[in-house]
Amino acid sequence: MTENRLLSVDLILAPIDANEESLDAVEYASVIAAKYDASVHVVHVLDEDIVQAIETGTVDKSAVATDGQTITESAETIAAKYDIAVSTSVVYGFSTQIKTTHPGRVVLDTAEDLNADFLVVPREPLSGDPGEVLSRAAEYVLLYASQPVLSV
Repeated sequence: MTENRLLSVDLILAPIDANEESLDAVEYASVIAAKYDASVHVVHVLDEDIVQAIETGTVDKSAVATDGQTITESAETIAAKYDIAVSTSVVYGFSTQIKTTHPGRVVLDTAEDLNADFLVVPREPLSGDPGEVLSRAAEYVLLYASQPVLSV
């Protein structure tokens, strides 16, 4: 029997940051993807301090890449539990030159660029830890996304 669904979902976008709680978004996105036979794209959003350090050359880029790879591998491990296809990317959550570049905007731009059908955004509490960029972006995404959004 074929289920009739009101929502067609082929690609789910799950933005993550350096906060472990943001991986909950990947878990939820994976569950939804398995239900809709969809795939998940995980975008790692870099925080302001890391972006500035990269731009000024005050951070070891290989260390940033290693940290990013660890985060990406964690997301891939979660998606693998549900046997779904996952792709990944990394974006700067801030820009020192373009004021409109902020975490919420880059999440929405990524969703638009990928033609994502559904967004799952982490809304973890702000604890002040480095790398917590998405807790500030969730409300913006909820307000301005043209796709359905699940905030977790």
